[in-house]
Amino acid sequence: MKLHVISVAVASVVIGAVIGYAAKDTGGGVAVFKGKPAKEGAYAALTEAERLSGTGSWELIGVGRVYYLSGDKAKGQEIFDRVLNSKKVEPSDWKRIGDVYAEARENAKAEELYQKALTADTKDDTGQAEIGAFYLRTGQREKGEELFTKALGKKPNENWHYVRAAEGLLNVSPTR
Repeated sequence: MKLHVISVAVASVVIGAVIGYAAKDTGGGVAVFKGKPAKEGAYAALTEAERLSGTGSWELIGVGRVYYLSGDKAKGQEIFDRVLNSKKVEPSDWKRIGDVYAEARENAKAEELYQKALTADTKDDTGQAEIGAFYLRTGQREKGEELFTKALGKKPNENWHYVRAAEGLLNVSPTR
């Protein structure tokens, strides 16, 4: 029994040391950007965020979004292309990158990816409503209403579908 307690205590110390070592100065933390000029600090934060993203598509799209919308479209596009050319691209990846293009007012690029998302997942009522709102905001009311017809046909009591419709009709930026 005494040996078991000692073994557990030693294992706990070893595990704690390993965790502490792994967390120790991996280059992260506020020091990445603290006190640096805004652009330098932002790029350092984005570099760390990209490192931490690994192959996570949503995380990488978030990093790419900041690059793209802050004016470094080439770097943002490089990240988007990496996600879209991966073997595990999901319809939601197309939609999320389409959202970035829509936010940048690059509606043709947004619509191209939105159509891919809609084709790949015809059952996604949330995506249909969100993309429907895009069409309403961009003056394509018939397309928007068609998507809302599909979304509300699947979930007629989904309050967020009605919120999305109102956003689109009133040209309000979508909630995130």
